[in-house]
Order: sequence, then structure tokens, then C-alpha cells
Amino acid sequence: MEKALGAMQPPSTSGARTLTDARARLVYKGLFFLIFVLALTQVVVVHLHAVFPDAKPHPHAALALSRCRSLNASPGPSPNFYQRKESDRFAPGTKPTLLKNAKIWTGGHNGTEVIHADILLDKGLIKGIGHVGRATLQEYNVDLVTINVEGAWVTPGIVDLHSHIGDASSPELDGASGDDNSLKGPVLPWLRALDGLNTHDESYALSISGGVTTALVLPGSANAIGGQGVTIKLRKTAERSPTSMLLENPYSINASSARVEEHPRWRQMKHACGENPSRVYRNTRMDTVWAFREAYNKAKEIRDAQDQYCANVHAGHWNAIAGKPFPEDLQWEALVDVLRGRVKVQIHCYETVDLDDIVRLTNEFRFPISAFHHAHEAYLVPDVLKKAYGHPPAVAMFATNARYKREAYRGSEFAPRILAQNGLNVVMKSDHPVLNSRFLLYEAQQAYVYGLPENLAIAAVTSTPAEIMGMGHRIGYAKEGWDADLVIWDSHPLALGATPKQVFIDGIAQLESPYITDKPAEFQLKPTVPNYDQEARDAVKYEGLPPLEPTKAASSHVLFTSVKTLFARVGTDVEEVYNAQGEEIGVVAVENGSITCQGAWESCVTPALMAAAEIIDVHGGSVSPGLVTYGSPLGLEEISAELSTNDGVVYDPLVDKVPPVLGGDGAIVRAVDGLQYGGRDSLLAYRAGVTTGITAPSHYYFLAGISTSFSTGALHKLEEGAVIQATNAVHVSVRHFGSAPSVSTQIATLRRLLLEPAEGDAGLWFKEVSEGKVTLVVDTDSADVIATLILLKREVEEKLGSKIKMTIAGAVEAHILAKDIAAADVGILQVPSRPFPSTWERLRILPGRPLSAQSSIALLLSHNVTVGIGIEEAWSARNTRFDIGWAAIEAGGQISKAQALALGSTNIEKLLGGRIEIARTHDMVVTDGGDLLDPGSKVIAVISPRRRVVDLF
Repeated sequence: MEKALGAMQPPSTSGARTLTDARARLVYKGLFFLIFVLALTQVVVVHLHAVFPDAKPHPHAALALSRCRSLNASPGPSPNFYQRKESDRFAPGTKPTLLKNAKIWTGGHNGTEVIHADILLDKGLIKGIGHVGRATLQEYNVDLVTINVEGAWVTPGIVDLHSHIGDASSPELDGASGDDNSLKGPVLPWLRALDGLNTHDESYALSISGGVTTALVLPGSANAIGGQGVTIKLRKTAERSPTSMLLENPYSINASSARVEEHPRWRQMKHACGENPSRVYRNTRMDTVWAFREAYNKAKEIRDAQDQYCANVHAGHWNAIAGKPFPEDLQWEALVDVLRGRVKVQIHCYETVDLDDIVRLTNEFRFPISAFHHAHEAYLVPDVLKKAYGHPPAVAMFATNARYKREAYRGSEFAPRILAQNGLNVVMKSDHPVLNSRFLLYEAQQAYVYGLPENLAIAAVTSTPAEIMGMGHRIGYAKEGWDADLVIWDSHPLALGATPKQVFIDGIAQLESPYITDKPAEFQLKPTVPNYDQEARDAVKYEGLPPLEPTKAASSHVLFTSVKTLFARVGTDVEEVYNAQGEEIGVVAVENGSITCQGAWESCVTPALMAAAEIIDVHGGSVSPGLVTYGSPLGLEEISAELSTNDGVVYDPLVDKVPPVLGGDGAIVRAVDGLQYGGRDSLLAYRAGVTTGITAPSHYYFLAGISTSFSTGALHKLEEGAVIQATNAVHVSVRHFGSAPSVSTQIATLRRLLLEPAEGDAGLWFKEVSEGKVTLVVDTDSADVIATLILLKREVEEKLGSKIKMTIAGAVEAHILAKDIAAADVGILQVPSRPFPSTWERLRILPGRPLSAQSSIALLLSHNVTVGIGIEEAWSARNTRFDIGWAAIEAGGQISKAQALALGSTNIEKLLGGRIEIARTHDMVVTDGGDLLDPGSKVIAVISPRRRVVDLF
């Protein structure tokens, strides 16, 4: 019983005290540790604040860090770019294509690599070059399009580094064509060429037909900083928008703030110096350079502020940037990117003073130049260009387009070769529509003729511009992994008149049912070119103005030997009158500027002649009639843009009050009174075989005046033979000059002048026209106006019973009325020889191959129309021999060499009222190494019966 009661007693108090003490000790230890940690944390925090006083969390730290890291990201493709399986521009539904048996200029090995291989195109890419295996082909099954190009030349697509296509669109219209320049200020880096890109420009298809696949579209040159350019591909897209034409859309092109990218894309910026911004804003060069410096200083301040901001971000100084946005300005962000080396700067710049200014600017603000454009004096100062910050810029230039303003006066056809010899990259560009980019390859061909090596000449319109615009990783080369932009040519790319058989952009064939001409085998070979080493040296020696006056033959007797062919005027035509056969040695003997004998050596050469004559071997060359140029103000101007060097513009009675002292509305001006001799364009033309210039007074509107014929080789008007024909023809224009005078007003005026001759000199001349004694030359292009003129001619002839001599000059739509023109006995002077739809009244051109079966010239000739060709600007007179050679090539054998020579000589004289002179009084041109139509020949002499001399070059 006691045990039970004992079990019911309370527990011992000694055990309870032991448990409680243990728990207390644990609590005390925990509290001590917590106090220790808190104290240690406080010490660390105090220490961190001592080292990083602003180191506290920032709500946008990650974004700020990423943004700042991106500032130093270099533009260009990502490391895995060539792992792409399809192009970002691939158009779904495009079938794969295999080009078999191609002779491929790849662009590799500095442009010297040419391989014979197949090319596989798929997904917008070049998938393979070489022998494509059967297993690979079987993967494509029935979808593969196979084209056997049969050994044709294949190159990458032509790349135009300087174009205004789309922004200065064609035809030129008041409402939509002039979107390439802004007049809102000299410095406008925030503008974008994309915002003015017209997708309806008639030029796209034409340029593609010339092999152009990619163009850098730049703002114009009115501004010191004109804005941002964009690189486009010219093909139509399903979206039909300007944005869809872009190649590698720059990262911020459609955003108001920069996107953070590890590999940003290259941007493009247009600058201009010299005359253009000075003229537009009435500034001096000093003003323009200050505008540059002021703008770059602003950009530098923003860049430096960004760098300081990011220095705080990287250092964790968040308090220093608390409440402060990232320093940026939407207007200046592109120029800031220039300073960060993320923009390809393209600079319109001509003269040494401007080149030097810009080079100093680059070193002051430390930014590189992609290329100087135009740069007509760059070949004189290559070492100046090499001093540019970062690396020497490339030079993007014309081949022979020069002297149109003071800045271009020292331009030389030898500039490309000289620059290349000095280690500078050379690009040939169009400045479209200044030159029609359809014929950009022609610029490379001319550069090659004057000494630029073959590999560099082709590269100058393919791989080099691709590299200079930052796109060489995907265009400009025919290599596996590059974009499928290729051209199949009908001849060697540097052969005159080389024309695409097909053009691929992003693997898509661009020419639907192209018209192709099979050319002789020699057109597939590298063209031979003359030796111009001495001329190139002289260009530098004389600082761009080498003497151009010919040297007179040392003897009154000259004997040209090894003559292969002789073409001569027979009546009003040109015929081949001699062709050396076999081993026969042809000769042409000249005495006092007149040919005395021609033919085989045995029939002409005597011991007396051998003793007296200066003997010149022409190495299989030729003697041809001197060429004639018309259409430009040649002989009336020296520098087009410098009024003090020009004859000026005549008064027009339809829009001007003609001074009574001049004769009032009855006055008419004669071009002979304003002739200027010894001009560089005239002498260059003479040295290229163009011995006669025919020019009408310069005019803006309806009435021009009386044209004249003159010797391009004469040095003054009193020289014997300097004026060939004082008065040639009466010239008027019937065009759309704006709201007034209307075309119908001009026709009504012409009708009255022909049927009711006015008082004064004008009345007398138009009376001569009405009686069929003097030729009437009407400058117009529209087929509608030409039709009206044919009806007017018929009306006047019926009323007066006489036959009017009428020539239409310009006439690029004349092909539409070829049959009617022939029936009306109207002549055609097509200006230019390769038409372009620059205006509405030139819209309906016949483009020629590969877009049409015939050229307009060939079509007109097939209807027995008398046709001549002309030029628009004086600098191009020298290229007349190439123009007529091209016309013959384009006609596909329908035009003989004699007929081609007539296009540029006798036909022009007939069409412009030239009097048929006594036989053998016309100038004859001697070429070495080929005939006058061969770009590989060189003009070495002019035989001038009028001036009784033989001029040697």
C-alpha cells in the first residue's frame, strides 16, 4: 500500500533544474552568435561603404550594365554567321538552282581567283561551288532548276557604293523625285535615306538588267552632314516596302532608343565638303569645316557623358547616377556612333584642300572614314589620305566623268590605276542617276582600259565596295555561304558591252525571258588594252593638267605602216576601202595633211618617200574618218558650273523680253560667235578621235539659234580650219518646261515661224527652213511631240509646196514611231545613245538587251531612218568611239563597223545641215593596235587636210 501511495508523489525538483539550465545556455549562446553576426555584418557594411560608398542595389542595374557593355560592341556578323542554313532574305517558295559549267570570278585571292565549276543556290545562299555530288542533287529531287551556262563568265552581283536610286527617283517629278537632299541646315545626321525611298523608281529593273544587285543609297551632298544611308537589294519583295529591301537592317533604324545587341550591324553616314554645301548655304569652306567640328564636338560631349555614366555603372557607383537617365540625344546618336567606330562614313569630297580638311578632322575627333567619294584630286595626294585616322579610306570615283565644276577640273582617267599603285582601295561608283547605274560595269571597263589591273577593276564594282560598306561577309564574292547574288555574263565582264544573261538576287532569277546575243569567242577573253604609262606619269607630274596640245609631225611627209584597215567617206557614207590580206603590209602615205596613197606597201612606197617621210608603225591599226560630236555645249563652255567660263544662255522670246538692241523677238543667235578653243574637253575629244564638234547656242526653253561646226583640235578661231562651217542648222526645243510655255504654245509658235516668218534675222532663217534650204533641228523626246512635229511638217509642206529638212534630237521615244519617221523622211539624233527614263517624256524607252530584242538605234536603222548619236555633257565627247562601238555590239551583228562609224560621223553631219565637202578634205584618225571601235586601240594621230597637218599624240 505504501508503494502505491509513493508512486503518487510529485517529481524531484533537482532534475527539473538541470534541464532548464541546459536550455538557457543554448539560448544565451544563440543570442550571442546572433549579436556577433549582426556586429560582423555592420563591420562589413561599414567597410564596403568605405570602399564603395554608393554600393547599394539599383532597380535597373542589369539593363544599365548591358547597355554600357554594348557601347563597345564592334559591328559585324556574329561568330556563327556562316552556320546559317538560309538567308534572312530568303523568299519562301524559291526553288534551288544549279549553275553548271561556269567560269567563276570568285573575288578570292585579291580578285585573281577564277575557277571552272558548278554553283548550287538554295535558301538564298550559295550552298556549294565545285563539283556538286549526285547524292546532294538527289536531296533536291524534282525541285532543282538546272542551268548549263556553257562556260559563261559568272561574277558576284554588282555593288554600287554610291547611289541615290529610290531617293532621287526616275522619272523626275516635282512631287516625289527630290527626296535625297534636305535644305533644313548644313548638319543633319539624324535624317535617314530610308525615309525617302521610292519603291516605284523605274531604275530598279533597269539597273538589275545591268547586273546591279546591291546599292548603298545615300543622302545627297547639299549638306555637310546629310544623314544616314541604307544598303538595299534592288529586287522586288512580296512586302513591296522600302524596309523589306534593306540588307542588314541597322539595329536602331526603326527604334527611338538603342537595342542592346552583342553584334550590331553597320550603319552608313553621308558627309560632303567643298562646293556643294558652300553653294547651298552660301558658306565658305571655313564655315563648313566649323560646322563639322561643332557637330562632332557635340557628339563627343554626349559620348564622353555616356562613358562617364558607364564608368559609374561598372564601378557600382549607383548613387552617382541615381535619378539620371542614360545620356543620349536622338538627333545626335548616329554621330555618337561614328565616334564609336560603328558607322561607315562616306564623304563626298573632291579637292586637296577638302581632303586635307577632313583628314585633320578625323584625327581631331578620332573616327575612321570608309571612303572618299568623287575625290578627283585624291590621286595627286595619296599620302594625305594615308594620314586619316584608323586606316586609309577607299576612293569611290567615276572613270572619265570630270571637269563639270572647278573641283573636278583636275580629274584624270588614270586616277584609279594611280591610287591602286599607291595601295589604296579603288571603287567605281555611279552616283545614280548622275550616271545610270545600269552601266556601272562600264565604269570599271574604262578604268581597266586606262590601266587599272583586271582583278582590281572587277573587284572595284563587286568585292571592294562590299567590303567598304561592311557587307563583305555576305555579298561581293562568289563563295559558299555568301548570299546568292550572281550575274551570268554574255562576255568577259570587262569587254565593252558585256550584258547579263541572267541575274540572281537572293537566289531568285530577276530576268524573265531575257534577250541574249551570242558573241564571238574573242569576247570571252580578257580584253587587250593600250599602254598609257607615260600619260599616267604626266597626269601626276602636271598636277592633273598635263599638256593636251598635239605635236606636229616632223616632216610634211608621213608614212603609216602595218595598217590593217582603212575606212573612208564615200559620198555621205562610210565604207571600208582597204583591208590588208594575209601577210600584206598596208600603208597610208600623207603629204601636207592629205592622204596621197593607200594600200599595199608595193603600190605606195618609193625610195624617195622612204627618205623623206616620218615613218610610224601602227601595229595592225586602222585609219578612219574623224568622229563628230553633238548634244553638249562642247566649244561653248570650259567648266559647266562656272559661269565665267561659259558662253551663257540665249534669250527666249516666249519667256523673256528680248532687248531691242539685239533685235527684239526677231533676233536669233549664232553659236559660232561664242566658240571657245583649246578647252580640255575639246582637246581630250580630239585625242580620242573626235575631230569635229557641232554645237547650238545654250538655251533653257524654246529657241536656241544657229549651230556651228568647229575643229576640236584647233587652239583659236583664226587658225586655219578652226571653223569648219559657221552656220549649220536652226535649233529649237519642244519640251515640258513646267507650266509655261506649254507644249501646244511651242508648237503654235513653230507653226507661225514656218508659215508666217517674222521680221528680223529669225524670220530670214525660218524662211530658209520653210523652203527646204536649211535643216530644222527640234530637241524633244516624247513620241507624242514627235508625232505632232511629223504632222506639222506635212502641213507646212502641203501649204508651201516645199520639202522641209527636219531632224529630231534627243528622241529616246522615237522608236515607237519608227515606221512613220521613216515615211516622213525625218532624221534622228539619239541623245544619249543608251537611253534612260530621267523624265516623264523619256519614260517609254526601248532599253535593249537583255530587256528587249532590239535597241532603239537598231530598230530605227532597220526602218532605214538616218540615225546619229549624241551626248549630253561635254566631258563625254571623248567616249564617242566607245558609244558607237557599244551600239554596234548591242545590235548583235546588224550594224557593220562602217555603219557604226557613220553613226558618229557622216550621219551626224547630214542630220545637222553639214555641207557635203570635196572628197578627202575631212579629218582622218589613225589608231594603233586596232580600229577606232576597239577599246584596245589607241589614237596616235589625226590627218587634217583642212589644217594641212598631221597631229601626233
